[in-house]
Amino acid sequence: MRHFLSRLVLAAALVAAAPVQAQNLFQPVVYVNDAAITRYEVQQRQRFMQILGAPGTTEAEAQEALIEDRLRNHAARQLGIVPTEEGLQNGLEEFAGRAGLSAAEFTAALEGAGVEPQAYRDFVSAGLVWRSVIRDRVVPGIRVSDAEVDQELRRVVETPILSRVLISELIIPAPPGQEQQAMDLARRIAGANLSSDEFEAAARQYSAADSAQAGGRLAWVNIDNLPPSLRPVITALQPGQTSQPLTVEGAVVLFHLRDSQGTLRPGASEQVVDYATLRLPTAADAATLAARTRTCDDLYVQAGPQAAPQVQRQTVPQGAIPALIGQRLASLDPDEAGVVDYGNGADLVMLCSRQPALVADMADVPTTALRDDGVEAAVPDPNALPTRDAVREEIFNRKANAAAESYLAELRAGAVIRRP
Repeated sequence: MRHFLSRLVLAAALVAAAPVQAQNLFQPVVYVNDAAITRYEVQQRQRFMQILGAPGTTEAEAQEALIEDRLRNHAARQLGIVPTEEGLQNGLEEFAGRAGLSAAEFTAALEGAGVEPQAYRDFVSAGLVWRSVIRDRVVPGIRVSDAEVDQELRRVVETPILSRVLISELIIPAPPGQEQQAMDLARRIAGANLSSDEFEAAARQYSAADSAQAGGRLAWVNIDNLPPSLRPVITALQPGQTSQPLTVEGAVVLFHLRDSQGTLRPGASEQVVDYATLRLPTAADAATLAARTRTCDDLYVQAGPQAAPQVQRQTVPQGAIPALIGQRLASLDPDEAGVVDYGNGADLVMLCSRQPALVADMADVPTTALRDDGVEAAVPDPNALPTRDAVREEIFNRKANAAAESYLAELRAGAVIRRP
Protein backbone atom coordinates (compact mmCIF):
# COMPACT_ATOMS: atom_id res chain seq x y z
CA MET A 1 0.00 0.00 0.00
CA ARG A 2 2.92 2.35 0.65
CA HIS A 3 4.05 1.89 -2.92
CA PHE A 4 0.56 2.68 -4.16
CA LEU A 5 0.26 5.78 -1.98
CA SER A 6 3.68 6.96 -3.09
CA ARG A 7 2.41 6.87 -6.66
CA LEU A 8 -0.51 9.05 -5.58
CA VAL A 9 1.90 11.57 -4.05
CA LEU A 10 3.97 11.57 -7.22
CA ALA A 11 0.86 12.00 -9.36
CA ALA A 12 -0.26 14.90 -7.20
CA ALA A 13 3.13 16.55 -7.67
CA LEU A 14 2.92 16.07 -11.42
CA VAL A 15 -0.56 17.56 -11.49
CA ALA A 16 0.58 20.56 -9.47
CA ALA A 17 3.52 21.10 -11.81
CA ALA A 18 1.47 20.73 -15.01
CA PRO A 19 0.91 23.95 -16.94
CA VAL A 20 -2.61 25.35 -16.92
CA GLN A 21 -4.37 24.69 -20.19
CA ALA A 22 -5.87 27.69 -21.90
CA GLN A 23 -8.40 25.58 -23.81
CA ASN A 24 -11.96 25.05 -22.73
CA LEU A 25 -11.70 21.93 -20.57
CA PHE A 26 -15.24 20.83 -21.35
CA GLN A 27 -14.87 21.18 -25.09
CA PRO A 28 -15.49 17.85 -26.90
CA VAL A 29 -12.35 16.46 -28.51
CA VAL A 30 -13.93 13.37 -30.07
CA TYR A 31 -17.40 11.89 -30.61
CA VAL A 32 -18.10 8.15 -30.48
CA ASN A 33 -21.55 7.38 -31.94
CA ASP A 34 -22.54 10.94 -30.92
CA ALA A 35 -21.30 10.40 -27.34
CA ALA A 36 -18.85 13.21 -26.61
CA ILE A 37 -15.48 12.86 -24.88
CA THR A 38 -14.32 16.15 -23.42
CA ARG A 39 -10.81 17.45 -22.91
CA TYR A 40 -11.43 17.34 -19.17
CA GLU A 41 -12.31 13.63 -19.29
CA VAL A 42 -9.11 12.95 -21.21
CA GLN A 43 -7.01 14.77 -18.62
CA GLN A 44 -8.77 12.96 -15.78
CA ARG A 45 -8.23 9.55 -17.41
CA GLN A 46 -4.60 10.37 -18.09
CA ARG A 47 -3.98 11.19 -14.43
CA PHE A 48 -5.90 8.13 -13.34
CA MET A 49 -3.83 5.84 -15.59
CA GLN A 50 -0.64 7.44 -14.31
CA ILE A 51 -1.67 6.65 -10.75
CA LEU A 52 -2.39 3.05 -11.70
CA GLY A 53 1.26 2.56 -12.63
CA ALA A 54 1.67 4.03 -16.12
CA PRO A 55 3.41 7.36 -15.49
CA GLY A 56 4.22 7.78 -19.16
CA THR A 57 0.58 7.74 -20.29
CA THR A 58 0.01 10.30 -23.04
CA GLU A 59 -3.17 12.26 -23.77
CA ALA A 60 -3.57 10.22 -26.96
CA GLU A 61 -3.46 6.96 -24.97
CA ALA A 62 -5.96 8.29 -22.44
CA GLN A 63 -8.23 9.37 -25.27
CA GLU A 64 -7.96 5.93 -26.86
CA ALA A 65 -8.91 4.29 -23.54
CA LEU A 66 -12.00 6.51 -23.31
CA ILE A 67 -13.01 5.71 -26.89
CA GLU A 68 -12.91 2.01 -26.05
CA ASP A 69 -15.00 2.63 -22.93
CA ARG A 70 -17.60 4.47 -25.01
CA LEU A 71 -17.74 1.49 -27.37
CA ARG A 72 -18.17 -0.88 -24.43
CA ASN A 73 -20.98 1.24 -22.99
CA HIS A 74 -22.63 1.44 -26.42
CA ALA A 75 -22.60 -2.36 -26.75
CA ALA A 76 -24.06 -2.70 -23.25
CA ARG A 77 -26.93 -0.31 -24.00
CA GLN A 78 -27.75 -2.28 -27.14
CA LEU A 79 -28.15 -5.39 -25.00
CA GLY A 80 -30.09 -3.52 -22.29
CA ILE A 81 -27.28 -3.88 -19.76
CA VAL A 82 -27.21 -1.14 -17.13
CA PRO A 83 -25.06 -1.32 -13.97
CA THR A 84 -26.99 -1.18 -10.72
CA GLU A 85 -25.81 1.12 -7.96
CA GLU A 86 -25.17 -1.91 -5.76
CA GLY A 87 -23.17 -3.63 -8.49
CA LEU A 88 -21.17 -0.48 -9.17
CA GLN A 89 -20.38 -0.03 -5.48
CA ASN A 90 -19.22 -3.64 -5.26
CA GLY A 91 -17.02 -3.03 -8.29
CA LEU A 92 -15.52 0.08 -6.72
CA GLU A 93 -14.76 -1.83 -3.53
CA GLU A 94 -13.25 -4.74 -5.45
CA PHE A 95 -10.95 -2.50 -7.47
CA ALA A 96 -9.86 -0.46 -4.45
CA GLY A 97 -9.22 -3.69 -2.54
CA ARG A 98 -6.37 -4.49 -4.93
CA ALA A 99 -4.47 -1.61 -3.31
CA GLY A 100 -5.51 -2.66 0.18
CA LEU A 101 -7.97 0.24 0.47
CA SER A 102 -11.70 0.69 0.76
CA ALA A 103 -13.54 2.47 -2.05
CA ALA A 104 -13.86 5.57 0.14
CA GLU A 105 -10.13 5.57 0.95
CA PHE A 106 -9.23 5.00 -2.68
CA THR A 107 -11.54 7.81 -3.82
CA ALA A 108 -10.07 10.20 -1.25
CA ALA A 109 -6.54 9.34 -2.36
CA LEU A 110 -7.50 9.93 -5.99
CA GLU A 111 -9.01 13.31 -5.15
CA GLY A 112 -5.78 14.25 -3.44
CA ALA A 113 -4.00 13.51 -6.71
CA GLY A 114 -6.44 15.58 -8.76
CA VAL A 115 -8.74 12.81 -10.01
CA GLU A 116 -12.45 13.29 -9.37
CA PRO A 117 -14.63 10.41 -8.14
CA GLN A 118 -16.64 10.39 -11.37
CA ALA A 119 -13.57 9.42 -13.40
CA TYR A 120 -13.09 6.43 -11.11
CA ARG A 121 -16.78 5.49 -11.30
CA ASP A 122 -16.82 5.77 -15.11
CA PHE A 123 -13.75 3.53 -15.39
CA VAL A 124 -15.19 0.81 -13.16
CA SER A 125 -18.68 1.07 -14.69
CA ALA A 126 -17.36 0.50 -18.22
CA GLY A 127 -15.50 -2.57 -17.03
CA LEU A 128 -18.55 -3.99 -15.27
CA VAL A 129 -20.93 -3.65 -18.21
CA TRP A 130 -18.30 -5.03 -20.58
CA ARG A 131 -18.03 -8.16 -18.43
CA SER A 132 -21.76 -8.62 -18.81
CA VAL A 133 -21.57 -8.04 -22.56
CA ILE A 134 -18.85 -10.64 -22.94
CA ARG A 135 -20.74 -13.10 -20.73
CA ASP A 136 -23.92 -12.70 -22.84
CA ARG A 137 -22.44 -12.21 -26.30
CA VAL A 138 -19.09 -14.02 -26.41
CA VAL A 139 -18.85 -16.74 -23.75
CA PRO A 140 -21.71 -18.96 -25.01
CA GLY A 141 -19.84 -19.58 -28.25
CA ILE A 142 -16.54 -20.64 -26.68
CA ARG A 143 -15.69 -24.33 -26.58
CA VAL A 144 -12.54 -26.09 -25.38
CA SER A 145 -12.07 -29.63 -26.66
CA ASP A 146 -10.21 -32.47 -24.95
CA ALA A 147 -7.81 -32.45 -27.90
CA GLU A 148 -6.93 -28.82 -27.18
CA VAL A 149 -6.27 -29.65 -23.54
CA ASP A 150 -4.06 -32.57 -24.57
CA GLN A 151 -2.17 -30.38 -27.01
CA GLU A 152 -1.55 -27.70 -24.38
CA LEU A 153 -0.39 -30.28 -21.85
CA ARG A 154 2.00 -31.73 -24.42
CA ARG A 155 3.37 -28.24 -25.02
CA VAL A 156 3.91 -27.80 -21.28
CA VAL A 157 5.65 -31.17 -20.99
CA GLU A 158 7.90 -30.51 -23.98
CA THR A 159 8.89 -27.01 -22.82
CA PRO A 160 12.07 -27.04 -20.72
CA ILE A 161 11.79 -25.66 -17.21
CA LEU A 162 14.04 -22.60 -17.16
CA SER A 163 16.75 -22.70 -14.54
CA ARG A 164 19.11 -19.89 -15.61
CA VAL A 165 18.89 -16.85 -17.87
CA LEU A 166 21.43 -14.54 -19.46
CA ILE A 167 19.98 -11.04 -19.60
CA SER A 168 20.99 -7.48 -20.35
CA GLU A 169 19.47 -4.44 -18.66
CA LEU A 170 18.84 -0.89 -19.75
CA ILE A 171 17.79 1.57 -17.05
CA ILE A 172 16.57 4.97 -18.27
CA PRO A 173 16.45 7.70 -15.58
CA ALA A 174 12.98 9.24 -15.13
CA PRO A 175 13.29 12.13 -12.66
CA PRO A 176 10.12 14.07 -11.77
CA GLY A 177 8.82 15.90 -14.81
CA GLN A 178 10.72 13.70 -17.27
CA GLU A 179 8.73 10.49 -16.93
CA GLN A 180 7.12 10.92 -20.35
CA GLN A 181 10.42 11.37 -22.18
CA ALA A 182 11.88 8.30 -20.48
CA MET A 183 8.84 6.18 -21.32
CA ASP A 184 8.79 7.35 -24.94
CA LEU A 185 12.46 6.40 -25.34
CA ALA A 186 11.90 3.01 -23.70
CA ARG A 187 8.96 2.28 -25.97
CA ARG A 188 10.98 3.15 -29.06
CA ILE A 189 13.75 0.80 -27.98
CA ALA A 190 11.34 -2.00 -27.05
CA GLY A 191 9.46 -1.64 -30.34
CA ALA A 192 12.58 -1.67 -32.51
CA ASN A 193 13.13 -5.46 -32.20
CA LEU A 194 16.81 -4.90 -31.49
CA SER A 195 19.34 -7.69 -31.77
CA SER A 196 21.51 -8.42 -28.76
CA ASP A 197 24.35 -6.33 -30.21
CA GLU A 198 21.98 -3.43 -30.96
CA PHE A 199 20.51 -3.61 -27.45
CA GLU A 200 24.02 -3.44 -26.00
CA ALA A 201 24.74 -0.32 -28.05
CA ALA A 202 21.51 1.27 -26.77
CA ALA A 203 22.45 0.36 -23.20
CA ARG A 204 25.86 2.02 -23.57
CA GLN A 205 24.16 5.16 -24.87
CA TYR A 206 21.12 5.50 -22.63
CA SER A 207 21.48 3.31 -19.52
CA ALA A 208 22.31 4.85 -16.16
CA ALA A 209 23.17 1.48 -14.58
CA ASP A 210 26.67 0.41 -13.66
CA SER A 211 26.36 -2.25 -16.35
CA ALA A 212 26.10 0.37 -19.12
CA GLN A 213 29.79 0.18 -20.02
CA ALA A 214 29.35 -3.57 -20.58
CA GLY A 215 26.32 -2.95 -22.80
CA GLY A 216 23.98 -3.84 -19.96
CA ARG A 217 25.25 -7.43 -19.94
CA LEU A 218 24.71 -9.33 -16.70
CA ALA A 219 26.12 -12.72 -15.74
CA TRP A 220 24.03 -15.90 -15.67
CA VAL A 221 21.36 -15.63 -13.00
CA ASN A 222 19.23 -18.40 -11.50
CA ILE A 223 15.52 -17.93 -12.07
CA ASP A 224 14.88 -18.52 -8.38
CA ASN A 225 17.12 -15.55 -7.52
CA LEU A 226 15.01 -13.09 -9.53
CA PRO A 227 12.36 -11.05 -7.69
CA PRO A 228 9.00 -12.87 -7.95
CA SER A 229 7.43 -9.94 -9.82
CA LEU A 230 10.19 -10.08 -12.45
CA ARG A 231 10.18 -13.82 -13.10
CA PRO A 232 7.10 -13.91 -15.39
CA VAL A 233 8.49 -10.96 -17.37
CA ILE A 234 11.78 -12.74 -18.04
CA THR A 235 10.39 -16.24 -18.56
CA ALA A 236 7.91 -14.91 -21.14
CA LEU A 237 10.80 -13.80 -23.37
CA GLN A 238 12.48 -15.85 -26.06
CA PRO A 239 16.23 -15.41 -26.62
CA GLY A 240 16.74 -12.22 -28.62
CA GLN A 241 13.58 -10.54 -27.34
CA THR A 242 13.26 -7.35 -25.29
CA SER A 243 10.68 -6.81 -22.56
CA GLN A 244 8.10 -4.06 -22.57
CA PRO A 245 9.07 -1.03 -20.45
CA LEU A 246 8.76 -1.53 -16.70
CA THR A 247 8.28 1.48 -14.45
CA VAL A 248 10.11 1.67 -11.15
CA GLU A 249 10.63 4.61 -8.87
CA GLY A 250 12.68 7.20 -10.77
CA ALA A 251 13.37 5.04 -13.83
CA VAL A 252 12.06 2.98 -16.73
CA VAL A 253 13.67 -0.45 -17.19
CA LEU A 254 14.08 -2.77 -20.17
CA PHE A 255 15.43 -6.34 -20.14
CA HIS A 256 16.82 -8.25 -23.10
CA LEU A 257 17.13 -12.05 -22.98
CA ARG A 258 20.38 -13.21 -24.59
CA ASP A 259 20.16 -16.90 -23.71
CA SER A 260 18.51 -19.35 -21.36
CA GLN A 261 19.14 -22.79 -19.93
CA GLY A 262 16.63 -25.33 -18.72
CA THR A 263 15.87 -29.00 -18.37
CA LEU A 264 12.90 -31.14 -19.20
CA ARG A 265 10.85 -32.24 -16.23
CA PRO A 266 11.48 -35.84 -15.09
CA GLY A 267 9.72 -38.32 -17.36
CA ALA A 268 9.08 -35.76 -20.11
CA SER A 269 10.88 -37.83 -22.74
CA GLU A 270 8.85 -40.97 -22.03
CA GLN A 271 5.90 -41.62 -24.31
CA VAL A 272 2.71 -43.65 -24.42
CA VAL A 273 1.91 -44.84 -27.94
CA ASP A 274 -1.45 -45.76 -29.42
CA TYR A 275 -0.82 -47.97 -32.46
CA ALA A 276 -2.36 -50.71 -34.59
CA THR A 277 -0.86 -53.75 -36.30
CA LEU A 278 -2.18 -56.33 -38.75
CA ARG A 279 -0.26 -59.45 -39.79
CA LEU A 280 -0.39 -60.08 -43.55
CA PRO A 281 1.14 -62.78 -45.79
CA THR A 282 3.63 -60.52 -47.61
CA ALA A 283 5.21 -57.09 -47.36
CA ALA A 284 3.56 -56.22 -50.69
CA ASP A 285 0.11 -56.93 -49.22
CA ALA A 286 0.93 -54.77 -46.21
CA ALA A 287 2.22 -51.92 -48.39
CA THR A 288 -0.89 -52.01 -50.59
CA LEU A 289 -3.21 -51.83 -47.58
CA ALA A 290 -1.09 -49.09 -45.99
CA ALA A 291 -1.33 -46.97 -49.14
CA ARG A 292 -5.12 -46.87 -49.10
CA THR A 293 -5.64 -46.53 -45.34
CA ARG A 294 -6.09 -42.97 -44.07
CA THR A 295 -6.68 -43.35 -40.32
CA CYS A 296 -6.51 -46.00 -37.63
CA ASP A 297 -10.30 -46.29 -37.64
CA ASP A 298 -10.21 -46.60 -41.44
CA LEU A 299 -7.87 -49.57 -41.13
CA TYR A 300 -10.74 -51.78 -39.99
CA VAL A 301 -12.76 -50.79 -43.05
CA GLN A 302 -9.93 -51.17 -45.55
CA ALA A 303 -8.85 -54.51 -44.12
CA GLY A 304 -12.27 -55.96 -44.88
CA PRO A 305 -14.69 -57.99 -42.74
CA GLN A 306 -12.48 -61.10 -42.64
CA ALA A 307 -9.22 -59.41 -41.63
CA ALA A 308 -10.66 -56.62 -39.47
CA PRO A 309 -11.02 -58.82 -36.37
CA GLN A 310 -7.27 -59.54 -36.63
CA VAL A 311 -6.31 -55.87 -36.23
CA GLN A 312 -4.48 -55.40 -32.93
CA ARG A 313 -4.75 -51.91 -31.49
CA GLN A 314 -3.19 -51.03 -28.15
CA THR A 315 -1.93 -48.13 -26.09
CA VAL A 316 1.26 -48.96 -24.22
CA PRO A 317 4.41 -47.29 -22.87
CA GLN A 318 7.10 -46.86 -25.47
CA GLY A 319 9.38 -49.34 -23.71
CA ALA A 320 6.79 -52.12 -23.99
CA ILE A 321 6.64 -52.05 -27.81
CA PRO A 322 8.57 -54.80 -29.67
CA ALA A 323 11.85 -53.45 -31.02
CA LEU A 324 11.16 -53.74 -34.77
CA ILE A 325 7.66 -52.30 -34.49
CA GLY A 326 8.88 -49.54 -32.15
CA GLN A 327 11.64 -48.63 -34.61
CA ARG A 328 9.11 -48.35 -37.45
CA LEU A 329 6.68 -46.31 -35.34
CA ALA A 330 9.44 -43.86 -34.49
CA SER A 331 9.45 -42.53 -38.06
CA LEU A 332 5.66 -42.30 -38.46
CA ASP A 333 3.28 -39.39 -38.01
CA PRO A 334 -0.20 -39.92 -36.53
CA ASP A 335 -2.44 -41.91 -38.92
CA GLU A 336 0.56 -42.87 -41.05
CA ALA A 337 1.27 -46.54 -41.78
CA GLY A 338 4.42 -48.49 -42.50
CA VAL A 339 5.54 -52.09 -42.99
CA VAL A 340 7.72 -54.44 -40.93
CA ASP A 341 8.89 -57.27 -43.18
CA TYR A 342 9.75 -60.57 -41.46
CA GLY A 343 10.43 -62.51 -44.68
CA ASN A 344 7.77 -65.14 -44.04
CA GLY A 345 5.14 -62.51 -43.33
CA ALA A 346 4.76 -58.80 -42.59
CA ASP A 347 3.07 -56.46 -40.17
CA LEU A 348 1.24 -53.37 -41.27
CA VAL A 349 2.06 -50.88 -38.51
CA MET A 350 0.01 -47.71 -38.06
CA LEU A 351 0.60 -44.93 -35.55
CA CYS A 352 -2.67 -43.65 -34.09
CA SER A 353 -1.22 -41.15 -31.62
CA ARG A 354 1.63 -40.59 -29.23
CA GLN A 355 1.70 -38.44 -26.15
CA PRO A 356 4.00 -37.86 -23.20
CA ALA A 357 3.59 -40.45 -20.49
CA LEU A 358 3.18 -37.63 -17.99
CA VAL A 359 0.01 -36.52 -19.77
CA ALA A 360 -1.33 -40.04 -20.18
CA ASP A 361 -0.78 -40.82 -16.52
CA MET A 362 -2.02 -37.51 -15.13
CA ALA A 363 -3.59 -37.67 -11.69
CA ASP A 364 -4.33 -35.12 -9.00
CA VAL A 365 -1.72 -32.62 -7.84
CA PRO A 366 1.10 -34.62 -6.23
CA THR A 367 1.34 -34.45 -2.46
CA THR A 368 3.62 -35.85 0.18
CA ALA A 369 2.67 -37.09 3.63
CA LEU A 370 4.50 -37.55 6.89
CA ARG A 371 3.96 -41.21 7.68
CA ASP A 372 4.80 -40.96 11.34
CA ASP A 373 1.81 -38.78 12.19
CA GLY A 374 -0.52 -39.70 9.33
CA VAL A 375 -1.27 -36.08 8.50
CA GLU A 376 -0.94 -35.24 4.80
CA ALA A 377 1.04 -32.09 4.13
CA ALA A 378 0.64 -30.99 0.55
CA VAL A 379 3.98 -29.81 -0.80
CA PRO A 380 4.03 -28.09 -4.20
CA ASP A 381 6.01 -30.05 -6.75
CA PRO A 382 7.92 -27.68 -9.08
CA ASN A 383 7.82 -30.37 -11.77
CA ALA A 384 4.09 -31.01 -11.44
CA LEU A 385 1.85 -30.48 -14.43
CA PRO A 386 -1.21 -28.25 -14.16
CA THR A 387 -4.47 -30.14 -13.81
CA ARG A 388 -6.63 -30.68 -16.86
CA ASP A 389 -9.26 -28.39 -15.36
CA ALA A 390 -6.68 -25.63 -14.88
CA VAL A 391 -5.47 -26.01 -18.46
CA ARG A 392 -9.03 -26.01 -19.77
CA GLU A 393 -9.78 -22.81 -17.85
CA GLU A 394 -6.60 -21.17 -19.14
CA ILE A 395 -7.49 -22.00 -22.75
CA PHE A 396 -11.05 -20.81 -22.19
CA ASN A 397 -9.86 -17.48 -20.78
CA ARG A 398 -7.41 -17.07 -23.64
CA LYS A 399 -10.18 -17.64 -26.18
CA ALA A 400 -12.54 -15.32 -24.29
CA ASN A 401 -9.97 -12.52 -24.22
CA ALA A 402 -9.25 -12.93 -27.93
CA ALA A 403 -12.96 -12.99 -28.75
CA ALA A 404 -13.55 -9.89 -26.60
CA GLU A 405 -10.77 -8.01 -28.40
CA SER A 406 -12.19 -9.11 -31.73
CA TYR A 407 -15.67 -7.95 -30.75
CA LEU A 408 -14.32 -4.60 -29.57
CA ALA A 409 -12.56 -4.19 -32.93
CA GLU A 410 -15.86 -5.04 -34.64
CA LEU A 411 -17.64 -2.39 -32.59
CA ARG A 412 -14.98 0.13 -33.51
CA ALA A 413 -15.24 -0.68 -37.21
CA GLY A 414 -18.99 -0.11 -37.09
CA ALA A 415 -18.87 3.04 -34.97
CA VAL A 416 -18.94 6.65 -36.11
CA ILE A 417 -15.86 8.23 -34.55
CA ARG A 418 -15.24 11.85 -35.44
CA ARG A 419 -13.35 14.83 -34.15
CA PRO A 420 -14.78 18.36 -34.24
